[in-house]
Amino acid sequence: MKFAIACGGTGGHLFPGLAVAEVLRGQGHEVLLFVSEKEVDARALRAYPDLPSQKLPSTGLPAIFSPAMLTFLRRLRSSFQSCGASYAADRPDAVLGMGGFTSIAPLIAARMRGIPAFLHESNAIPGKANRLAARFCRSVLLGFEDCARYFARSTTQVTGTPIRRELTDNALSCAEARQLLGLAAERKTLLVMGGSQGAAGINALMTQAAPYLSAAELQVVHLAGEREVETVQSAYAASGVPAVVLPFCERMEEVYPAGDLVLSRSGAASLGELSWFGLPSVLVPYPYAAEDHQRLNAEIFTGAGAAKLLVEQAATGESLSRLLISLLESPETLATMATAAKALAPRDAAVRVAAVLTGVKS
Repeated sequence: MKFAIACGGTGGHLFPGLAVAEVLRGQGHEVLLFVSEKEVDARALRAYPDLPSQKLPSTGLPAIFSPAMLTFLRRLRSSFQSCGASYAADRPDAVLGMGGFTSIAPLIAARMRGIPAFLHESNAIPGKANRLAARFCRSVLLGFEDCARYFARSTTQVTGTPIRRELTDNALSCAEARQLLGLAAERKTLLVMGGSQGAAGINALMTQAAPYLSAAELQVVHLAGEREVETVQSAYAASGVPAVVLPFCERMEEVYPAGDLVLSRSGAASLGELSWFGLPSVLVPYPYAAEDHQRLNAEIFTGAGAAKLLVEQAATGESLSRLLISLLESPETLATMATAAKALAPRDAAVRVAAVLTGVKS
């Protein structure tokens, strides 16, 4: 069978789409990816040189009366025409949109040509793009059951958020990961990450927290984003905190196993990976996320006992350091949180999504 997956724009859309593509290709099917023109997509796809992809000029939806609306409509039309030409040349059996505005044109074009279309919503509350796209889809696949109420007019199914096979199949042991990163084998390890492009708010909090962490027996792995690597590294060095600071990591299977505790944003893809690895976390929702969806995502994890919630605007370096140290000094608490995290999401989400797509011919 042949499938198209629209999954570009952010790591939270791209990586789950890649996970589904891996399963489908492993079953012998053909897959074409529709991605954005952003560098995050190009960088991630370098690891998949044999996976066909096509760039679409989609952009996010601006305010209705914004001058940028003309650009949005022009790019949407161009994306729609590009998808239509692709479907005419090599018709897929089904199209999957992983969310965001890169998904809209492929799903509308599929609907107009009678091709079964499916949408995956990984967050606890859908954004504007997915509320619009759902109208053109046969069913909506969900990362969290809580989200079903927002798609009352659609058929929904909880699949979880797909995790890339390279993470699940190639994960190192804790000892191997720490050795590879140059970390002390026995020291408690904090993993700090802000998504595929880093998080300025989390970086700022950690640079403020560094002096308070200097006396604690811990070490840090911090994914800081391209722009702030030197600033973050300097803060740890000045405070005497052992730290490995990276701009980005394309091989998280070599990083996740090293952590005892994670400080992170609460995007759905990251949460799916934290659940799969059973990692306790302190979640700092991005305060400007659409519909405040990161806070709602985080509340699912905190409600289950898998995470602690930290409001960025109310946090200080000192309060953050106290929370991190208290958790890292309580192995029992970390173990309880880890068990709760692992129970939160299906461990076969990519297989479940693939089964929905291949089921269109059954």
